[in-house]
Amino acid sequence: MIHRDQLFGRFSLQKDPLTRKPTKQLILECCRDHRDQNYRRFQTMRFAIEEINNSSALLPNVSLGYEIFDHCSSKDNFPSIFQFITMNKRLQPWYDRTGQSDITAVVGPFSSADMVTIAPLVMLNFVYGAGSSAFSKKVKFPSFLRTVHSNQDLVEVIVNILLFYKWRWVAFLNSDDAYGSDGLDLFMKRITETDICMAYNKVIDYNANASEIITQIETQHVNVVVVFVPEGTAERLIGTITELNITKKVWIAVDAWSLNKKLPKMKGIQTIGTVIGVAQPTVEIPGFNEFIYSTRRPCQRELGELCNQYCRDCEDLTPEDVISSDPSYSFNVYTAVYAIANALHNMLQCESGECQKNKTVYHYQVLTELSKSNFTLLDETIQFDENLDPRFGSYTVVFWNSSGDAETVGFYGFNPSDNFYINTSKIEWHTNGEIPLSICSTECSVGYAKEQEGIHKCCFKCLLCPNGTYIDVKVDEYNCVPCDETEWSTEGSAACLKRTVEFVTFEHAAAIVIVFGTVSLVGLSLLTSVLFALNYNTPVVRSAGGPMCFLILGCLCLSSISVFFYFSIPTVASCLLRFFPFLLFFSVCLACFVVRSFQIVCIFKIAAKYPSLQRWWMKYHGQWLIITLAFVVQATMLIFGYSFSPPAPFSDIEWEQSQIILSCGIDFKANTASVILLLVLCCLCFTFSYMGKDLPKNYNEAKSITFCLLLIAMTWVIFVTQFILYQGKYIHTFNALAVVSSLYSFLLWYFLPKCYIIVFQPQRNTTQYFQGLIQSYTKTMSQ
Repeated sequence: MIHRDQLFGRFSLQKDPLTRKPTKQLILECCRDHRDQNYRRFQTMRFAIEEINNSSALLPNVSLGYEIFDHCSSKDNFPSIFQFITMNKRLQPWYDRTGQSDITAVVGPFSSADMVTIAPLVMLNFVYGAGSSAFSKKVKFPSFLRTVHSNQDLVEVIVNILLFYKWRWVAFLNSDDAYGSDGLDLFMKRITETDICMAYNKVIDYNANASEIITQIETQHVNVVVVFVPEGTAERLIGTITELNITKKVWIAVDAWSLNKKLPKMKGIQTIGTVIGVAQPTVEIPGFNEFIYSTRRPCQRELGELCNQYCRDCEDLTPEDVISSDPSYSFNVYTAVYAIANALHNMLQCESGECQKNKTVYHYQVLTELSKSNFTLLDETIQFDENLDPRFGSYTVVFWNSSGDAETVGFYGFNPSDNFYINTSKIEWHTNGEIPLSICSTECSVGYAKEQEGIHKCCFKCLLCPNGTYIDVKVDEYNCVPCDETEWSTEGSAACLKRTVEFVTFEHAAAIVIVFGTVSLVGLSLLTSVLFALNYNTPVVRSAGGPMCFLILGCLCLSSISVFFYFSIPTVASCLLRFFPFLLFFSVCLACFVVRSFQIVCIFKIAAKYPSLQRWWMKYHGQWLIITLAFVVQATMLIFGYSFSPPAPFSDIEWEQSQIILSCGIDFKANTASVILLLVLCCLCFTFSYMGKDLPKNYNEAKSITFCLLLIAMTWVIFVTQFILYQGKYIHTFNALAVVSSLYSFLLWYFLPKCYIIVFQPQRNTTQYFQGLIQSYTKTMSQ
């Protein structure tokens, strides 16, 4: 009997075709729903068995017998199932595998819900059909094989379609049975690895409220709906939707109803939108159509006679109806029968052209042979994997066109080399030819990170990545990644760029000018020393400081050493020599000018008031004690500070984001004492020199010293201001320039005027001239 859902049948062996009894006992009671496609599958099974029985190559001298029953519903099928599991007309729950049952294998049903009912009762037989992935678990279903792909493969195709068209916001409708719940579980697990979100899910049955479902879908702004239900549920649901005048949706049909013959021709079906389906490929079975025509009403059911080809309530079912009905699963039924036949062929050792008729066939042996299947059927290599799922076959992607046909537009193969393809140009979209969109949030532009809103990852807002960060959407769409220290980026970047390493080389124009100026300073200092040495006993040289002048000029030359280490790539040694010589020897210069200023004031102003102080100063050479003390203190503080925190090469990545500025890092705290000493010397020098501003003209070195100090102070105020405002590539060039400028202040404004007098005004470089100035100052002070 065939009724509503799927049929299933059992096989028995007849080893002597001449004496076998009729075993093809079946009554077909076809209900109106889906009788065409179910009747077609039944006839496909009969055709395959008849083809094998008439074959001399497969199972020669052995014929297959069969019984077919209708699996009407979960509660009405047990009489038929109990017939299946009897042995010698007796039901034996504790069945010994060494015994021999009347049946060899079971084919069908093809509904997961129906299969769950009977599978536990026929564990020692071999069952084909059903798509639920649960049947791949061999611990629970060790004897279950199938020639249809599991729901896992079906879901994989559906997800590939969604990814292909970038549909991220979808609804999923599934039936309230093992088939639908398995599809839902697999779909939810699969999309966790993708950007697809299930915006809405509803478990539906025959009595589902389609209006409520559509309202929820519209509320969520979903444009793509996956309908994972059996054929009957789909017909009722889609029929109701057409009456509701729902438009602008994409409906994805599963293989259970994608090739339905009734729905594509239903009135108003074009108004619901676009229907894309996943289908079992249609395989033309040679000789099948002729077989259908030849078996039309072959006998009449008479009183007391059991007609084995009678279809009650099927008088209006013509061969054309059967041939044109939904061909889904027909090849799978055909394959199932041939798999069993090939397994028996191998067990009975029929390769020689004659089978071993007396060999006993046990179920577990058939299972073993089935798992090793490797034969070709209609150009398809039939094999099973370790879960006894098929290694063969493919899916086709179909589109319900305006003619009411399911047109093939793509395929999904299980060979990785040609895995998935859709010809989009064949699809007539309901959105005026444009591929519909189904998203919760518009994709972020380049350089923007997603921030999820709500529970769905598809709903988000876009945040611009700030400077110094980037976002690689292939790795992480939600976080802006900081660039490495050697890289940089502007805001909204998709990648970081390499920073350019910046430093001033000796070839730079500014470096050349400063180095030339420094060399010139050393040369002028040497020339001045020579000139002063030649005129050592003259009043100008004596009034300038005598032997102290040579110390000052020598310290100016030694201080200039620092300038040469402000250029090129910084090293530990160059960083040390950048600061140490200048801080040390410039302190000696300042100490010399401090004592020189003090001496001038002491001679003309303090000596008369404090004669004992002058005698002490002259007796103990106070000027050299002060200079030596300043040198020792400064050297000690510098060595102590550099021991704990020496200057070191430093890469500045903060000032300019696109550059790495090579410089020398210096600990200002460690050098605070040295700087304070310099400031104290400057203040003392300025104080003493200012006190002598009204001394005789030729003895008025104090004015020159004051002017030099003002120039130096102005130079370093400008540099510090520049350092606060700018710390780029050229800040160290400015530092070197400040050092050179400080050195030139003393050389040009203290020594150069005296050189001018020695060379160009020798008359002012005489003892008489100086004595005259002193006498004139004395008279003025006495008045």
